[in-house]
Amino acid sequence: MEEDNLETFFLVWLDASVDSSEHKLTIQRKLRSSINYLKTFNNENQCENYILSTSNDDRIILIISGQLGRDLVSHIHHLRQISSIYVFCTDRRKHETWCNQYPKVNKIEIHLKKK
Repeated sequence: MEEDNLETFFLVWLDASVDSSEHKLTIQRKLRSSINYLKTFNNENQCENYILSTSNDDRIILIISGQLGRDLVSHIHHLRQISSIYVFCTDRRKHETWCNQYPKVNKIEIHLKKK
């Protein structure tokens, strides 16, 4: 069943282990208490297709792992519905070079905090 999102701003989170890591599940619960809509993906193609299917009036805040972000950001950065992108990774230096090419990448974060 397709979920209806009635919000204009919402979060999309792409990470290979977004739904299998207890730490990330805890963060999701915290995010959901602050924002009405959070959509998670562990598959890059599904995430991209979802983003492409959203309205140009929607505004997406994308949280993405550095590993998956390198390819996907280059495909979607130009889209009007992408408002901002937050990359999280274990090696900031490895991802800073490609991230700096995209003005919508607001932050490269080493750790996501539960609190």
